[in-house]
Amino acid sequence: MSDTHFGFETVDESQKAGRVRGVFDSVASKYDVMNDLMSMGLHRLWKAYTIGVSGVRAGDRVLDIAGGTGDLAKAFAERVGDSGTVVHTDINAAMLQQGRERLLNEGVVLPTVICDAEQLPFASDSFDIVTVAFGLRNMTHKERALAEMCRVLKPGGKLLVLEFSKVIEPLRKPYDWYSFNILPRLGKLVAGDADSYRYLAESIRMHPDQATLKAMMKAAGFGHVDVHNLTAGLVAVHAGLKC
Repeated sequence: MSDTHFGFETVDESQKAGRVRGVFDSVASKYDVMNDLMSMGLHRLWKAYTIGVSGVRAGDRVLDIAGGTGDLAKAFAERVGDSGTVVHTDINAAMLQQGRERLLNEGVVLPTVICDAEQLPFASDSFDIVTVAFGLRNMTHKERALAEMCRVLKPGGKLLVLEFSKVIEPLRKPYDWYSFNILPRLGKLVAGDADSYRYLAESIRMHPDQATLKAMMKAAGFGHVDVHNLTAGLVAVHAGLKC
């Protein structure tokens, strides 16, 4: 077996998925509250921007990977209408349950599937749009997951990856201080779990930067990839087109 990263820790590849699952099992019930606190509400704007970049239309088929508590799935469902389909997926059962209950409480009924992005249980050329928001960095084999996302897209379809990225130089030191001092304390106070939020901060630093992720997407089969930096590069939307 090969080694991989779990935050700053080096672990056997076979251990990573289980350890990531433990993180999200722990934070699932407070995930939305913590997202608002950590980003000061900006995550809602980042997701809205992602939907705009997607070019989604009525009747489209959308696959939301690592969809968690369902923010993107709900917004896409409103846009594809009754003639379209949005499939809400996550590898983590606790997160998916939180999302499903939230969607049902808001009157939104979507197909919900527990699945691994590295082995998607969907036919090739099935979807017009695939999205993954703040989930790619937790995947063990990112290249394999990107190739699977490309496979299930129709020719001309689009992948949207919304993920934390490399912030501009003047903000790096204050951002690091916030991430490693404030986030774990918030996690302890609100979710009762400092370690999981320390891992989340570390996982951002281990994630490929904008240029590297763009190259990975092209290697996975995307003919054209645009990069949209948001909030000074704190996050980025990578939009890949399947030729």
